Amino acid sequence: MSTVLCVLYDDPVDGYPPEYARDEIPRISSYPGGQTTPGPHAIDFVPGQLLGCVSGELGLRPFLEGMGHTFVVTSDKDGPDSTFERELTEAEVVISQPFWPAYLTAERIAKAENLQLVITAGIGSDHVNLQAAIERGLTVAEISYSNSISVSEHVVMMILALVRNYIPSYQWVVKGGWNIADCVSRSYDLEGMTVGTVGAGRIGLAVLRRLRAFDVPLRYTERHRLPDEVERELGLTFHESAAAMVPHCDVVTINVPLYPQTEHLFDEQLISTMKRGSYIVNTARGKICDKDTIARALQSGQLAGYAGDVWFPQPPPEEHPWRSMPHHGMTPHISGSSLAAQARYAAGTREILECWFENRPIRDEYLIVEAGRLAGSGAHSYSAGDATRGSEAAGR
Repeated sequence: MSTVLCVLYDDPVDGYPPEYARDEIPRISSYPGGQTTPGPHAIDFVPGQLLGCVSGELGLRPFLEGMGHTFVVTSDKDGPDSTFERELTEAEVVISQPFWPAYLTAERIAKAENLQLVITAGIGSDHVNLQAAIERGLTVAEISYSNSISVSEHVVMMILALVRNYIPSYQWVVKGGWNIADCVSRSYDLEGMTVGTVGAGRIGLAVLRRLRAFDVPLRYTERHRLPDEVERELGLTFHESAAAMVPHCDVVTINVPLYPQTEHLFDEQLISTMKRGSYIVNTARGKICDKDTIARALQSGQLAGYAGDVWFPQPPPEEHPWRSMPHHGMTPHISGSSLAAQARYAAGTREILECWFENRPIRDEYLIVEAGRLAGSGAHSYSAGDATRGSEAAGR
Protein backbone atom coordinates (compact mmCIF):
# COMPACT_ATOMS: atom_id res chain seq x y z
CA MET A 1 0.00 0.00 0.00
CA SER A 2 1.09 3.56 -0.69
CA THR A 3 1.42 6.72 1.35
CA VAL A 4 -0.28 9.64 -0.41
CA LEU A 5 0.81 13.05 0.86
CA CYS A 6 -1.53 15.90 -0.03
CA VAL A 7 -0.88 19.61 0.57
CA LEU A 8 -3.94 21.89 0.51
CA TYR A 9 -4.63 25.45 1.61
CA ASP A 10 -6.04 26.24 5.04
CA ASP A 11 -9.74 26.08 5.91
CA PRO A 12 -11.77 29.32 6.01
CA VAL A 13 -10.98 31.42 9.06
CA ASP A 14 -14.57 30.95 10.28
CA GLY A 15 -14.48 27.19 9.78
CA TYR A 16 -15.53 24.82 7.04
CA PRO A 17 -18.79 26.16 5.54
CA PRO A 18 -21.98 24.45 6.74
CA GLU A 19 -23.84 25.76 3.68
CA TYR A 20 -23.12 27.46 0.38
CA ALA A 21 -24.44 30.48 -1.49
CA ARG A 22 -25.85 28.30 -4.28
CA ASP A 23 -27.55 24.92 -4.15
CA GLU A 24 -25.76 23.58 -7.22
CA ILE A 25 -23.23 24.43 -9.90
CA PRO A 26 -23.57 24.03 -13.66
CA ARG A 27 -22.22 20.72 -14.93
CA ILE A 28 -20.27 20.43 -18.14
CA SER A 29 -19.10 17.29 -19.91
CA SER A 30 -16.45 18.67 -22.28
CA TYR A 31 -14.21 21.65 -22.89
CA PRO A 32 -13.81 23.80 -26.02
CA GLY A 33 -12.08 21.63 -28.60
CA GLY A 34 -13.74 18.45 -27.44
CA GLN A 35 -11.59 17.22 -24.54
CA THR A 36 -13.87 15.55 -22.02
CA THR A 37 -13.98 16.55 -18.40
CA PRO A 38 -12.46 14.16 -15.83
CA GLY A 39 -14.11 10.76 -15.70
CA PRO A 40 -13.19 8.78 -12.59
CA HIS A 41 -15.13 5.63 -11.73
CA ALA A 42 -16.87 7.54 -8.93
CA ILE A 43 -16.55 10.60 -6.70
CA ASP A 44 -17.13 10.96 -2.96
CA PHE A 45 -18.13 14.62 -2.89
CA VAL A 46 -20.94 16.89 -3.99
CA PRO A 47 -19.86 19.24 -6.82
CA GLY A 48 -19.91 22.78 -5.50
CA GLN A 49 -18.44 21.88 -2.12
CA LEU A 50 -15.20 23.45 -0.89
CA LEU A 51 -12.68 20.73 -1.77
CA GLY A 52 -9.35 22.53 -2.08
CA CYS A 53 -8.82 23.21 1.62
CA VAL A 54 -7.57 20.80 4.28
CA SER A 55 -11.04 19.70 5.43
CA GLY A 56 -12.19 19.27 1.83
CA GLU A 57 -9.36 16.76 1.17
CA LEU A 58 -10.22 16.85 -2.57
CA GLY A 59 -12.88 14.31 -1.66
CA LEU A 60 -10.23 11.57 -1.72
CA ARG A 61 -10.12 10.04 1.77
CA PRO A 62 -12.90 7.41 1.40
CA PHE A 63 -11.43 6.27 -1.91
CA LEU A 64 -7.81 6.05 -0.76
CA GLU A 65 -8.39 4.62 2.70
CA GLY A 66 -10.93 2.18 1.26
CA MET A 67 -8.08 0.75 -0.82
CA GLY A 68 -5.81 0.54 2.22
CA HIS A 69 -3.58 3.51 1.40
CA THR A 70 -2.35 6.00 3.98
CA PHE A 71 -3.62 9.50 3.24
CA VAL A 72 -1.89 12.48 4.90
CA VAL A 73 -3.37 15.96 4.35
CA THR A 74 -1.70 19.13 5.58
CA SER A 75 -1.34 22.83 4.84
CA ASP A 76 2.02 22.97 6.62
CA LYS A 77 4.36 22.85 3.64
CA ASP A 78 7.29 25.24 4.04
CA GLY A 79 10.55 24.92 5.93
CA PRO A 80 12.60 22.00 7.26
CA ASP A 81 10.30 21.44 10.25
CA SER A 82 7.05 21.40 8.25
CA THR A 83 4.69 18.45 8.20
CA PHE A 84 5.28 18.12 4.47
CA GLU A 85 9.03 17.85 4.97
CA ARG A 86 8.62 15.20 7.69
CA GLU A 87 6.12 13.08 5.77
CA LEU A 88 7.90 13.35 2.41
CA THR A 89 10.37 10.57 3.15
CA GLU A 90 7.58 7.97 3.19
CA ALA A 91 5.42 9.35 0.39
CA GLU A 92 5.01 7.51 -2.90
CA VAL A 93 2.50 10.04 -4.22
CA VAL A 94 2.52 13.82 -3.63
CA ILE A 95 -0.50 16.00 -4.48
CA SER A 96 -0.64 19.77 -4.24
CA GLN A 97 -2.34 22.73 -5.88
CA PRO A 98 -0.76 25.69 -7.70
CA PHE A 99 -2.59 27.99 -5.27
CA TRP A 100 -0.70 26.59 -2.25
CA PRO A 101 2.17 24.73 -3.89
CA ALA A 102 4.35 22.16 -2.22
CA TYR A 103 7.66 23.13 -3.80
CA LEU A 104 9.46 19.98 -4.86
CA THR A 105 13.03 21.19 -5.18
CA ALA A 106 15.91 18.96 -6.20
CA GLU A 107 16.80 18.60 -2.53
CA ARG A 108 13.31 17.48 -1.59
CA ILE A 109 13.10 15.07 -4.51
CA ALA A 110 16.42 13.54 -3.45
CA LYS A 111 15.09 13.14 0.08
CA ALA A 112 11.84 11.51 -1.12
CA GLU A 113 13.29 8.07 -1.82
CA ASN A 114 9.89 6.40 -2.29
CA LEU A 115 8.37 9.09 -4.49
CA GLN A 116 7.00 7.94 -7.85
CA LEU A 117 4.05 10.17 -8.78
CA VAL A 118 3.50 13.93 -8.42
CA ILE A 119 0.04 15.35 -9.16
CA THR A 120 -0.88 18.99 -9.56
CA ALA A 121 -4.54 19.38 -8.63
CA GLY A 122 -5.07 22.12 -11.18
CA ILE A 123 -2.83 23.42 -13.95
CA GLY A 124 0.85 24.36 -13.78
CA SER A 125 3.61 22.11 -12.47
CA ASP A 126 6.40 24.69 -12.20
CA HIS A 127 6.52 24.16 -8.43
CA VAL A 128 8.22 20.86 -9.29
CA ASN A 129 11.85 20.90 -10.35
CA LEU A 130 11.10 19.24 -13.67
CA GLN A 131 14.76 18.59 -14.44
CA ALA A 132 15.17 16.69 -11.18
CA ALA A 133 11.89 14.83 -11.82
CA ILE A 134 13.15 13.79 -15.26
CA GLU A 135 16.46 12.58 -13.86
CA ARG A 136 14.68 10.56 -11.15
CA GLY A 137 12.22 9.03 -13.61
CA LEU A 138 9.18 10.39 -11.79
CA THR A 139 5.75 10.79 -13.32
CA VAL A 140 4.37 14.33 -13.07
CA ALA A 141 0.75 14.99 -14.05
CA GLU A 142 -1.78 17.81 -13.84
CA ILE A 143 -5.47 18.25 -14.65
CA SER A 144 -5.26 20.10 -17.94
CA TYR A 145 -8.17 22.36 -18.88
CA SER A 146 -9.89 21.78 -15.52
CA ASN A 147 -9.77 25.47 -14.62
CA SER A 148 -8.69 27.16 -17.86
CA ILE A 149 -12.05 28.86 -18.41
CA SER A 150 -12.15 29.86 -14.74
CA VAL A 151 -8.84 31.69 -15.17
CA SER A 152 -9.84 33.30 -18.47
CA GLU A 153 -12.94 34.78 -16.84
CA HIS A 154 -10.76 36.12 -14.03
CA VAL A 155 -8.45 37.79 -16.57
CA VAL A 156 -11.31 39.70 -18.20
CA MET A 157 -12.59 40.74 -14.77
CA MET A 158 -9.18 42.09 -13.77
CA ILE A 159 -8.65 43.96 -17.05
CA LEU A 160 -11.94 45.80 -16.53
CA ALA A 161 -11.24 46.37 -12.83
CA LEU A 162 -7.93 48.07 -13.65
CA VAL A 163 -9.01 50.11 -16.66
CA ARG A 164 -12.26 51.31 -15.04
CA ASN A 165 -10.56 51.93 -11.65
CA TYR A 166 -13.10 49.70 -9.95
CA ILE A 167 -11.26 48.79 -6.73
CA PRO A 168 -10.58 52.37 -5.49
CA SER A 169 -14.16 53.33 -6.43
CA TYR A 170 -15.55 50.46 -4.38
CA GLN A 171 -13.35 51.48 -1.46
CA TRP A 172 -14.82 55.00 -1.46
CA VAL A 173 -18.26 53.43 -0.95
CA VAL A 174 -17.02 51.24 1.89
CA LYS A 175 -15.53 54.32 3.55
CA GLY A 176 -18.88 56.09 3.31
CA GLY A 177 -17.89 58.49 0.55
CA TRP A 178 -19.33 59.61 -2.79
CA ASN A 179 -16.12 60.91 -4.30
CA ILE A 180 -16.87 60.71 -8.01
CA ALA A 181 -13.93 62.85 -9.14
CA ASP A 182 -11.50 60.69 -7.20
CA CYS A 183 -13.02 57.57 -8.72
CA VAL A 184 -12.99 58.68 -12.36
CA SER A 185 -9.63 60.47 -12.39
CA ARG A 186 -7.99 57.14 -13.30
CA SER A 187 -10.96 55.56 -15.12
CA TYR A 188 -10.83 54.83 -18.86
CA ASP A 189 -12.80 52.84 -21.42
CA LEU A 190 -11.45 49.59 -22.75
CA GLU A 191 -13.03 50.59 -26.05
CA GLY A 192 -10.34 51.44 -28.60
CA MET A 193 -7.51 49.95 -26.55
CA THR A 194 -5.28 47.24 -28.00
CA VAL A 195 -5.03 44.08 -25.90
CA GLY A 196 -2.30 41.48 -26.31
CA THR A 197 -1.70 38.10 -24.72
CA VAL A 198 1.63 36.46 -24.09
CA GLY A 199 0.59 32.86 -24.60
CA ALA A 200 -2.44 31.69 -26.57
CA GLY A 201 -2.90 28.15 -25.33
CA ARG A 202 -6.07 27.01 -23.60
CA ILE A 203 -6.26 29.99 -21.27
CA GLY A 204 -4.86 32.64 -23.59
CA LEU A 205 -7.14 31.63 -26.46
CA ALA A 206 -10.15 31.63 -24.12
CA VAL A 207 -9.22 35.17 -23.04
CA LEU A 208 -9.01 36.28 -26.68
CA ARG A 209 -12.42 34.77 -27.45
CA ARG A 210 -14.00 36.60 -24.54
CA LEU A 211 -12.35 39.90 -25.41
CA ARG A 212 -13.53 39.63 -29.01
CA ALA A 213 -16.96 40.67 -27.77
CA PHE A 214 -15.48 44.02 -26.71
CA ASP A 215 -14.56 44.78 -30.33
CA VAL A 216 -10.99 45.78 -29.46
CA PRO A 217 -7.83 45.13 -31.52
CA LEU A 218 -6.29 41.85 -30.36
CA ARG A 219 -2.67 40.70 -30.63
CA TYR A 220 -0.86 37.61 -29.42
CA THR A 221 2.47 35.85 -29.23
CA GLU A 222 2.76 32.09 -28.83
CA ARG A 223 5.44 29.55 -29.68
CA HIS A 224 2.78 27.44 -31.40
CA ARG A 225 1.05 29.84 -33.80
CA LEU A 226 -2.72 29.51 -34.03
CA PRO A 227 -4.35 28.26 -37.26
CA ASP A 228 -5.12 30.86 -39.93
CA GLU A 229 -8.85 30.36 -39.53
CA VAL A 230 -8.69 31.20 -35.82
CA GLU A 231 -6.67 34.32 -36.49
CA ARG A 232 -9.25 35.43 -39.07
CA GLU A 233 -12.22 34.57 -36.84
CA LEU A 234 -10.91 36.64 -33.92
CA GLY A 235 -9.12 39.31 -35.93
CA LEU A 236 -5.76 38.51 -34.35
CA THR A 237 -2.36 39.97 -35.13
CA PHE A 238 0.50 37.55 -34.46
CA HIS A 239 3.94 38.55 -33.17
CA GLU A 240 7.01 36.33 -32.98
CA SER A 241 7.87 37.43 -29.44
CA ALA A 242 6.66 39.37 -26.44
CA ALA A 243 9.30 42.00 -27.19
CA ALA A 244 7.78 42.54 -30.64
CA MET A 245 4.21 42.71 -29.32
CA VAL A 246 4.13 44.75 -26.11
CA PRO A 247 5.04 48.18 -27.60
CA HIS A 248 1.75 48.06 -29.55
CA CYS A 249 -0.49 47.20 -26.58
CA ASP A 250 -2.43 49.20 -24.02
CA VAL A 251 -3.20 46.06 -22.02
CA VAL A 252 -1.03 42.93 -21.81
CA THR A 253 -2.28 39.70 -20.26
CA ILE A 254 0.18 36.94 -19.40
CA ASN A 255 -1.04 33.39 -20.04
CA VAL A 256 2.14 31.38 -20.61
CA PRO A 257 3.60 28.61 -18.41
CA LEU A 258 6.60 29.29 -16.19
CA TYR A 259 9.80 27.57 -17.30
CA PRO A 260 13.39 28.83 -17.55
CA GLN A 261 12.78 30.77 -20.79
CA THR A 262 9.82 32.72 -19.34
CA GLU A 263 11.29 33.35 -15.89
CA HIS A 264 11.54 37.14 -15.37
CA LEU A 265 10.46 37.71 -18.98
CA PHE A 266 8.87 41.01 -17.92
CA ASP A 267 11.99 42.74 -16.72
CA GLU A 268 13.02 46.39 -16.74
CA GLN A 269 14.11 46.30 -20.36
CA LEU A 270 10.85 44.82 -21.68
CA ILE A 271 8.57 47.01 -19.57
CA SER A 272 10.48 50.11 -20.69
CA THR A 273 9.32 49.41 -24.26
CA MET A 274 5.63 49.41 -23.31
CA LYS A 275 3.40 52.45 -23.78
CA ARG A 276 3.43 54.73 -20.75
CA GLY A 277 0.29 54.01 -18.79
CA SER A 278 -0.13 50.43 -19.95
CA TYR A 279 -1.70 47.71 -17.84
CA ILE A 280 -0.48 44.18 -17.10
CA VAL A 281 -2.72 41.35 -15.91
CA ASN A 282 -0.81 38.25 -14.82
CA THR A 283 -2.72 35.13 -13.81
CA ALA A 284 0.01 32.82 -15.13
CA ARG A 285 2.91 32.76 -12.66
CA GLY A 286 4.38 35.52 -10.54
CA LYS A 287 7.97 34.69 -11.44
CA ILE A 288 7.35 35.62 -15.09
CA CYS A 289 7.51 39.24 -13.89
CA ASP A 290 10.39 40.76 -11.97
CA LYS A 291 8.71 41.84 -8.76
CA ASP A 292 10.83 44.93 -8.06
CA THR A 293 10.58 46.15 -11.66
CA ILE A 294 6.78 45.95 -11.52
CA ALA A 295 6.66 47.96 -8.30
CA ARG A 296 8.99 50.64 -9.69
CA ALA A 297 7.02 50.88 -12.95
CA LEU A 298 3.81 51.54 -11.03
CA GLN A 299 5.49 54.16 -8.87
CA SER A 300 7.00 55.94 -11.89
CA GLY A 301 3.81 55.80 -13.98
CA GLN A 302 5.29 53.61 -16.71
CA LEU A 303 2.50 51.18 -15.78
CA ALA A 304 -0.96 52.51 -14.93
CA GLY A 305 -1.95 49.29 -13.21
CA TYR A 306 -0.95 45.71 -12.47
CA ALA A 307 -3.33 42.97 -11.40
CA GLY A 308 -3.06 39.27 -10.92
CA ASP A 309 -3.37 36.50 -8.42
CA VAL A 310 0.01 34.82 -8.83
CA TRP A 311 3.06 35.57 -6.71
CA PHE A 312 6.46 34.02 -6.11
CA PRO A 313 6.82 32.30 -3.82
CA GLN A 314 3.36 31.37 -2.61
CA PRO A 315 2.33 32.43 -0.08
CA PRO A 316 4.47 35.55 -0.46
CA PRO A 317 6.46 36.91 2.49
CA GLU A 318 4.97 39.87 4.33
CA GLU A 319 7.51 42.27 2.83
CA HIS A 320 6.71 41.34 -0.77
CA PRO A 321 6.50 44.68 -2.67
CA TRP A 322 3.31 43.71 -4.49
CA ARG A 323 1.37 43.96 -1.23
CA SER A 324 2.01 47.71 -0.94
CA MET A 325 2.74 49.04 -4.46
CA PRO A 326 0.29 51.62 -5.88
CA HIS A 327 -2.46 50.97 -8.44
CA HIS A 328 -2.54 47.21 -8.08
CA GLY A 329 -5.37 44.69 -8.04
CA MET A 330 -3.62 41.71 -6.48
CA THR A 331 -5.49 38.85 -4.84
CA PRO A 332 -4.40 35.50 -3.40
CA HIS A 333 -4.10 32.82 -6.09
CA ILE A 334 -7.81 32.21 -6.60
CA SER A 335 -8.50 32.49 -10.34
CA GLY A 336 -8.48 28.73 -10.93
CA SER A 337 -9.97 27.60 -7.63
CA SER A 338 -13.64 28.49 -7.99
CA LEU A 339 -16.01 25.89 -6.57
CA ALA A 340 -16.81 24.71 -10.10
CA ALA A 341 -13.12 24.35 -10.96
CA GLN A 342 -12.47 22.48 -7.71
CA ALA A 343 -15.05 19.85 -8.65
CA ARG A 344 -13.23 19.24 -11.94
CA TYR A 345 -9.69 19.17 -10.66
CA ALA A 346 -10.66 16.99 -7.68
CA ALA A 347 -12.32 14.52 -10.06
CA GLY A 348 -9.27 14.66 -12.33
CA THR A 349 -6.94 13.95 -9.42
CA ARG A 350 -8.98 10.87 -8.59
CA GLU A 351 -8.95 9.79 -12.24
CA ILE A 352 -5.14 9.94 -12.28
CA LEU A 353 -4.91 8.00 -9.01
CA GLU A 354 -7.28 5.33 -10.34
CA CYS A 355 -5.12 4.94 -13.44
CA TRP A 356 -1.95 4.79 -11.34
CA PHE A 357 -3.16 2.17 -8.89
CA GLU A 358 -4.83 0.10 -11.63
CA ASN A 359 -1.69 0.29 -13.79
CA ARG A 360 -3.59 1.97 -16.64
CA PRO A 361 -2.20 4.77 -18.81
CA ILE A 362 -2.79 8.32 -17.60
CA ARG A 363 -4.40 10.58 -20.19
CA ASP A 364 -1.77 12.04 -22.48
CA GLU A 365 -3.12 15.56 -21.95
CA TYR A 366 -2.54 15.20 -18.20
CA LEU A 367 1.11 14.13 -18.47
CA ILE A 368 3.96 16.55 -17.88
CA VAL A 369 6.87 14.15 -17.22
CA GLU A 370 6.97 10.40 -17.74
CA ALA A 371 9.76 7.84 -18.04
CA GLY A 372 12.57 10.37 -17.83
CA ARG A 373 11.29 12.91 -20.36
CA LEU A 374 8.75 15.63 -20.92
CA ALA A 375 5.54 13.99 -22.14
CA GLY A 376 2.02 14.84 -23.24
CA SER A 377 1.07 18.41 -22.39
CA GLY A 378 4.48 18.86 -20.81
CA ALA A 379 6.28 18.28 -24.10
CA HIS A 380 4.04 20.91 -25.73
CA SER A 381 4.13 23.56 -23.01
CA TYR A 382 7.30 23.25 -20.90
CA SER A 383 11.04 22.91 -21.24
CA ALA A 384 13.28 20.92 -18.92
CA GLY A 385 14.78 22.89 -16.09
CA ASP A 386 14.12 24.32 -12.65
CA ALA A 387 11.83 27.23 -11.77
CA THR A 388 11.74 26.53 -8.01
CA ARG A 389 14.79 28.59 -7.01
CA GLY A 390 13.86 31.06 -4.30
CA SER A 391 10.85 29.09 -3.06
CA GLU A 392 12.42 28.77 0.39
CA ALA A 393 11.08 32.28 1.11
CA ALA A 394 7.47 31.01 1.02
CA GLY A 395 5.47 31.97 4.09
CA ARG A 396 8.39 33.75 5.70
